Amino acid sequence: QVQLVESGGGLVQAGGSLRLSCAASGRTFSRYAMGWFRQAPGKEREFVAAIAWKSGNTYYADHVKGRFTTSRDNAKNTVYLQMNSLKPEDTAVYYCAADITYSPSYYYFNRNAYDYWGQGTQVTVSS
Repeated sequence: QVQLVESGGGLVQAGGSLRLSCAASGRTFSRYAMGWFRQAPGKEREFVAAIAWKSGNTYYADHVKGRFTTSRDNAKNTVYLQMNSLKPEDTAVYYCAADITYSPSYYYFNRNAYDYWGQGTQVTVSS
């Protein structure tokens, strides 16, 4: 069983920054690929970013590339999402997710690659 707890959400003005954290339980965190997704009201949950467990390679959706950065600290069992140059359209509930079944990297964009999800944290960007 893996538990994920996100934090760091809040209200920010357009152009501002936030850093989300996701703390994970489990002694094998370093072997999980981790993903970030978001869901705005009335919309489907969409991929934002992912970080591989072995290579540490990162992957981003086109609409956040160059603005968001994901990283991980295996010693702290934590993954981060640094969000810069925020836009009102980034407003959503942000979720982290853990893939414990070693999905291939091309599958990280798909929510079905992930086995555990956090409860989400609200990010609101005002114009």
